[in-house]
This record gives sequence, C-alpha cells and structure tokens, in this order.
Amino acid sequence: MTSPAARVAVELTAALPVPELEDFYRDLHRHPELSLREHRTAAKLAGRLRDAGYEVAEGVGGTGVAGVLRNGDGPVVLVRADMDALPVTEETGLPYASTADGVMHACGHDLHVTWLAGAAAALAAGRETWNGTLLVVGQPAEETGQGAARMVADGLYERFGRPDVLLGQHAAPGPAGLYPHAPGLIMSASTDVDIVVHGRGGHGSRPESTVYPVVTAAHLVTRLQTVVSREIAAGEAAVLTVGRIEAGTRHNIIPAEARIALNLRSRTEAVRQRMLASIRRIAQGECLAAGCPREPDVTVGATFPLTVNDAGTDAVVAAVHGEVFGPDTVFDPGPAMGSEDFPELALGSIPYAYWFVTTTPGEVWEQAPGDTLPEKFSAVPSNHSPHFAPDLSTVAPGVRTLVSGALALLSVA
Repeated sequence: MTSPAARVAVELTAALPVPELEDFYRDLHRHPELSLREHRTAAKLAGRLRDAGYEVAEGVGGTGVAGVLRNGDGPVVLVRADMDALPVTEETGLPYASTADGVMHACGHDLHVTWLAGAAAALAAGRETWNGTLLVVGQPAEETGQGAARMVADGLYERFGRPDVLLGQHAAPGPAGLYPHAPGLIMSASTDVDIVVHGRGGHGSRPESTVYPVVTAAHLVTRLQTVVSREIAAGEAAVLTVGRIEAGTRHNIIPAEARIALNLRSRTEAVRQRMLASIRRIAQGECLAAGCPREPDVTVGATFPLTVNDAGTDAVVAAVHGEVFGPDTVFDPGPAMGSEDFPELALGSIPYAYWFVTTTPGEVWEQAPGDTLPEKFSAVPSNHSPHFAPDLSTVAPGVRTLVSGALALLSVA
C-alpha cells in the first residue's frame, strides 16, 4: 500500500467490532421501517454517533440524522447512508427476518446504516490520523425520492456546513468482495407516471350501456411496450415498466375508471421527454378509439436525477479501494438502470463519488444457474426481491470502503 489513506484505513479498521456490528445489522433487518417512518432506525444511528463523539441532530427533513465531527482544518466530507425499507414481504427464511408485516429491508439500507455507523466510529476513534470535518448523514425516504431534498430544504448545510465532497455506496448483487466504480454516469434517471382511463360504469350484463375502461387499459399496457422497442433509438438505453394496474370492485360491475402506474428509466433528458410524449399520445389515442367520455389523466410523479460521478473524485476513491482490497476487485461496470436521490445532496455543483459493494453470498453465487456473468447476475436475488439477503461477510469490508474513501479525501496526518 503506497498511499497514506490506504495504510491508515487498514489500521483504523483492523480491530472493528465485527460481531457487534453484525448484531446491529440483524437488529435493523428485523425492524424495517418505511420511508419517513424510520424513527427507530434513526434513533439507533443517532445514539451510536453520539457515543462516538459526534454533534448530532435528529428529525432533519422528517426522520433524517446528521452527525458532525470537526477535527481541525481540512476538507468537509459528507458520508451518507439511506435508512428506509420497502413494502415487500420477506421470503428469505433468515433467523433474523423482518418482524414487520409486509415490510422488508429488500434493498440493503440496513446494511448501509451498519456500514455508516461502523465507519463513523472508526474515523472518530482514529481522529489523530486525519484533519478536516466529517458530516455523517442517515437519510430517510430514498425509495420515494424525497429524503435527500427534504434534508437539504430543512437546513442541513446551514446547520452543519456545506460539504466539499460527497460519498455514498450501495449494496448490489454479485459475488461478495467486488467494488464497482464508474467515473461518470453510474445510475439512470427515473420517472413515475400515473394514468387514469375514464370509462362509463354499469352492470356487467349490459356492456352496451357502458364504456369499458379495463379493456382500454389492457390495450394501453400492450401498446406502451412498443415505446422503447419502436420509438427509442437502438443505441439509447431506456426501460418502461407497468408496475400496477387497478380497476373495479366486484365481478359483475363495470368500473368507471382504470388506473395504471408506470416507471421510466432513461440516461438522457431527451429520451425521457420522448418517452413522456409517447405515453401521452398513446393514452389519448387508445381512449379516443374506445370512445371514452373524456381524455385520460396523465400525471408525472416522483423523478430521480441521473447519478453522475465526478471523474476525479471517483478516481481517487477507486484507487484507494484498489489498494485496500486488491486491483482486481475494482472495475467499471458501466451505468446501471437503477436510480438514486443521492445527487440531490450535491445541489448541482458539489462533486461526489458513488459506488457499489457486491453482497451475494458465495454459495448462492456458485449455485446460480448459468455459465456467464450476465446469466448469474440475472439468477441471484437482486435488490427489491423478497429473497434479497446480503452476506454478513460484507459488514467489515463495507465499513472499510467508507473509511478508506473518506481518508482519501480528508487531510491524512
């Protein structure tokens, strides 16, 4: 190891209380909380930050936690973890499975909080080795795209100081022990769209007196599948998902409306606008063809920005990860179609590095069908799956990635 940051990171994390951190993770996993309801999780993280010597504020942006450790002159480095769980019923069979009905940490945010708590404690214990300011953020409501913006609007930077650089990481499928980095675009933009098809309700025995919105919605869902395949250039990347379709209350009642929920993924604003225009056109056309009494309502909802790493910052962090874990563990996977609200913390100008930590247990990866990496990636449980279960062996490495990344950007004594 040639850099001071790598050497110090290994020293500070050599004696991590791994069993205790694993217990902390299991506790968080047992008690998942949905977006903006992360009261217990936030309190647990805040307590650990106070014990480590941080100045702590709770309730930032609703349920967010911020801890600051000022340690002399030097850069202000923000390290963030998201805290919310998902409305998913767990099917992992783990002895520490969720005890909350219909709620699960299916995206690894419990692991993120564990990594953050461990890194904050290690950096505080070794504060004689570095100078600068650490701003540690436990962010709520990443899954709904609200949390980062809410914390900023609630005066996060006015109260704790504007950071010079941001760091974040995310658990991802893949054989445990890899740290993918991308020196630019790493995650796509996401846009939610809701469509309401208006029909004319009535009795199931008299279809001639109604306008049937269910059939119209079905045609609409099928036609929407052509937006990406026939209207987006082959060299562009885009995804259109129909996540929900709802209509009716009884077997023999023709409903007055049908509702469709879409999610779009894109890597440029031009493609996003093209998709939105296509959706509006197709929805209006199908409703006109069906004789609907009024045009459909098309509403654009939550939007996540592109996640674009600052190339220089990411190169620094990737280099120290390569030193700490080995050069073969760090690679550029290209941009993912997943999305994040982490860039909202950057205010459009603060540089950041965001990377992945692969967490699939070794035996699960080895038993996954397929002979190629894409086949195996498709076969193992991914984020948002009811079977998503990160390997506990990634607890210590995930702490070490944050510690080494922070030290690479702080002033190491």
